[in-house]
Amino acid sequence: MSGPIIKGIIIRPGLVIPDAELEESFIQSSGPGGQNVNKVASAVQLRFDIAQSPSLPAAVRAALLAMADTRLDRHGVLTITARRFREQVRNRADARARLADLIRAAATPPKPRRATRPTLASKKRVAEAKLRRARIKKDRSRPSFD
Repeated sequence: MSGPIIKGIIIRPGLVIPDAELEESFIQSSGPGGQNVNKVASAVQLRFDIAQSPSLPAAVRAALLAMADTRLDRHGVLTITARRFREQVRNRADARARLADLIRAAATPPKPRRATRPTLASKKRVAEAKLRRARIKKDRSRPSFD
């Protein structure tokens, strides 16, 4: 038998965001739904405090905080609003999936850049384009006496 079962969002093996770190609030949604839309709070606002989360590794936390995103406030709290569906349950699942995707993207290390050299043909094309442009500018600058 393994350790205790933690309810939360599984990002990858070894990285789980417990439900205790998530704050969900339900708000009225706009869009389709008829008169029902004015009575039911089907949209979900999911808040996750990136800066204070003990579940996130330091590298993932830094990557998430470094993203210039309007969903991230100055205190390091990420707010995801899901109102795509008419049902609260589906919006809740959508918000959690979007948070998981965001954390997964931050947890994936960037692919290292492999240095490449320009080909001889591309160097020639650049040189020819420069010569053509120079001729055009040269013809423009002094009047022709032909």
